[in-house]
Amino acid sequence: MASAPVSTYQGVVYPWHCDHMGHMNVTWYAAKFDEATWSLFASFGITASYVREHGCGMAAVEQHTVYEKELRPGEVVFVLSRVLEARPRTLRFVHELMRTDGGIRAATSTITGVHLDLTTRRAQAFPAPILTRIERMMTSATDG
Repeated sequence: MASAPVSTYQGVVYPWHCDHMGHMNVTWYAAKFDEATWSLFASFGITASYVREHGCGMAAVEQHTVYEKELRPGEVVFVLSRVLEARPRTLRFVHELMRTDGGIRAATSTITGVHLDLTTRRAQAFPAPILTRIERMMTSATDG
């Protein structure tokens, strides 16, 4: 059961985000999805201070992006994110990059991330408070 969508990013497509064909280059889709990822993580407690204090962080191990519509300079975009699956050490989530005018979906990116110890580079279980927040986020989608 996926969580309800949460807003994790809002921005604009600038001319320097675009390639020689006049639309946003894949580099910038990845960048916007990355910013949305850290916003999603912060919503359940994986923040920069958490990483520094606990010596644990997240690493992407798989990412699948589908490009549906081209984005051009000046278009304002936002990302809606949902947690698809939470396991003791891994998290699978999806981002939808949308245009604000008309709510047109431009791309989706499904990512699997692993919670890991930054010293040993080994997967670690999420601390109970973080896992509880993730589970609460997923449960709230079924309650509403």
